Amino acid sequence: MSSVLGKSLAIIELLVNHPAGLTVSAIASEIDQPASGVHRTLQELARLGYVRQAQAQGDYALTIKLPAMGVGFLGRAGITDVAQPVLDELAAHSGELIRLSVIDGDRLTWVAVAQGATRGLRYDPGQEQGVVVHLASSAGGKAWLSSMSDEEALSLVSGQGLLRQAEGTGPNAPRSLTLLLEQLAEARALGYATAVDSYIAGMAAMAVPVRYHGHGQVLGCLSIAGPAVRMTAERMAVLAPKLQAAAVELGEAASGSQYFQAVVKAVEPASGMERKTA
Repeated sequence: MSSVLGKSLAIIELLVNHPAGLTVSAIASEIDQPASGVHRTLQELARLGYVRQAQAQGDYALTIKLPAMGVGFLGRAGITDVAQPVLDELAAHSGELIRLSVIDGDRLTWVAVAQGATRGLRYDPGQEQGVVVHLASSAGGKAWLSSMSDEEALSLVSGQGLLRQAEGTGPNAPRSLTLLLEQLAEARALGYATAVDSYIAGMAAMAVPVRYHGHGQVLGCLSIAGPAVRMTAERMAVLAPKLQAAAVELGEAASGSQYFQAVVKAVEPASGMERKTA
C-alpha cells in the first residue's frame, strides 16, 4: 500500500472499529506503516474534518462527518425510505433482529436494521451497519450464494475466504467447501438459508434473497436473527412465509429507490450474464 489515498482509507477503515480512538503508534502497527507517515496522514485527515484528536499527543478518532455522509447517502438513495417500514413490521411480527444487506459488486453489506425483541434474551450487535457480510458463515451470505450457480458461489467465497477472520466465529461455520455446497443445496430446497452457531456462537439466523420485482435480479438479502435457543428449526419454518413475503415486498418497492434503479440499469445490457440458480 503506497498511495496516499490507500493509506488514508486504511486508517479510516481501522478507526471505524475503534470509536474511542487509537494512538499514532497503534495505528501504524495495525496498518504496517511508519509512524511518521501515519502522523502526516492523520493531520491531513484532521484538516479535512474526517478525524479529530481529543488533546495534544492524544488518540485520534473519526469525527461524525463520514458516518453522516453514509447516512445521507442511504437516505438520498431511497434505501432506508423503501426498506425501514418493511423491516419494522417484520421485527414486530418475529420479535427478533431484522437486517437488510445490499449487493455492491462482489460484496454484501448490511445497511438497515430493526429490532423486534424488547426484553429478555436477544441478539443485538448494534455495530453491523456498514459491515461487509462474511458469505460462507452468515445466513444472508448463504442466501445470496444459493441464488447463483455453485461455480459462481465458490468463486466469491474463495475471494473472501471460507473462514471468517474474526473473534467470535461460531463452531458450526462450514470449514470445507463440500459442506458449504451442501448447505447451499439445502437453502435452495427450503427456500431460505440458515446459519446456527455459525457467524457467532449462540446466534441463529435465516435469510432469503431480495429480488427486483420479486423474480428479477438479486439486490440483497433479508434476514431474521436471534438467540439459537429461540430460533430453532421449527420456529424458522413458521417464520419463513412472513420473511419471504417481506422480501417480495422489498423487491416490489425497490423501484422507488434511486440506488436500486441504478443497480438494475447497470446490468440490463448484460442480462444474459445474470447469475443463475444452480
